[in-house]
Amino acid sequence: MKHLSRTLIAAGMIALTACSAQADAPPKELKANLAKKIGQPVDSVRETPIKGLYEVVLNKRHIVYSDAKGEFVVVGDMVNVATKKSLTEARMAELNKVDFAKLPLADAIKDVRGNGSRKLVVFSDPDCPFCKRLETQSLAGIDNITIYTFLMPLAGLHPDAARKSELIWCSENPQKAWSEFMHNGNLPTGGKTTCDNPIARSVKLGESLGINGTPALIFADGQIVSGAIPKDEIEKILATQK
Repeated sequence: MKHLSRTLIAAGMIALTACSAQADAPPKELKANLAKKIGQPVDSVRETPIKGLYEVVLNKRHIVYSDAKGEFVVVGDMVNVATKKSLTEARMAELNKVDFAKLPLADAIKDVRGNGSRKLVVFSDPDCPFCKRLETQSLAGIDNITIYTFLMPLAGLHPDAARKSELIWCSENPQKAWSEFMHNGNLPTGGKTTCDNPIARSVKLGESLGINGTPALIFADGQIVSGAIPKDEIEKILATQK
């Protein structure tokens, strides 16, 4: 799959304004044929708005497109020209949604602000500059929210992040220690330097959710948003949550 060329099904090439009636069910043998030819499991195959072109989901989070015989695979975004929206991106967001209720929140640092009614999960690395931006700018001043921070040190990028994460978690007040370090750069002193902690579990959890960079935010409806997005964007998404 790494050698497949990047192809865009996009504006100026295919107009997807009234094609849904032409979609047809994928051939029964297509899933098996593709799995054999590609050499990896195929999670699902379903029709697209383009007759004869099918959506193929690989490894639960990757989308490609195939013809009816599985002879050709197209990698790239399928864009509705009329709305200028990516059908691929929308489908990816759907596939990547998380069951918020099943997240092990006891493994996260809990920060309750105001009435704590709104919920947000953040995967963060103490040595990630974008995580610091999220903490000091984007999340600053957001009220009536409970923020659950899973410590996810990225050892390949930040060799000392795991040690710092453990110091913060093992401190007398992890939430205070986290805030103090992210805002002022001060690690806790005089307390435990090690303890039974969930950091390794949190790293594995993030990886299982398809999170490969920090910060990553998970909202109550299960959508994952990557990066230190602006405060107004966070507020906008929170306003849509039930």
